[in-house]
Amino acid sequence: MNVAGILKVKGSDIITARPSDSIEAVANILGEKRIGAVLVVDESGKLCGVLSERDIVRGLSESGNGCLQLAAADLMTSDLVTTTPSDTIDSVMALMTERRIRHLPVLDEGQLAGFISIGDIVKSRMDEVEREAAALRDYIATG
Repeated sequence: MNVAGILKVKGSDIITARPSDSIEAVANILGEKRIGAVLVVDESGKLCGVLSERDIVRGLSESGNGCLQLAAADLMTSDLVTTTPSDTIDSVMALMTERRIRHLPVLDEGQLAGFISIGDIVKSRMDEVEREAAALRDYIATG
């Protein structure tokens, strides 16, 4: 299985914010959509960064409630790690573990194609293990 397979199941809907959006506005989006991060894109759709719940919590610990009035650009991670549709689930799991990240933008030939999370990876692996177990049960039952 690869990233393209995850996007096929998950879909390619991407929740985004603008660099100038307030942290409060982004936090509201995260809560409403029940997601852990958004991609920050400029007016032309160019990927600028990722803003996660962790970034917001870090901002709150450093600046208190005043952090809510900051812009997404002030707290987002702009040194981005990305993946491609052809990357394998195993390589993405290793990358996320090594870099201690939970969300990855998916770029296809430089264009934003999706956004995956560690939860998407875990679900994909669990589905794969379940398919393998079912195939083994069928093999044993007919063997």
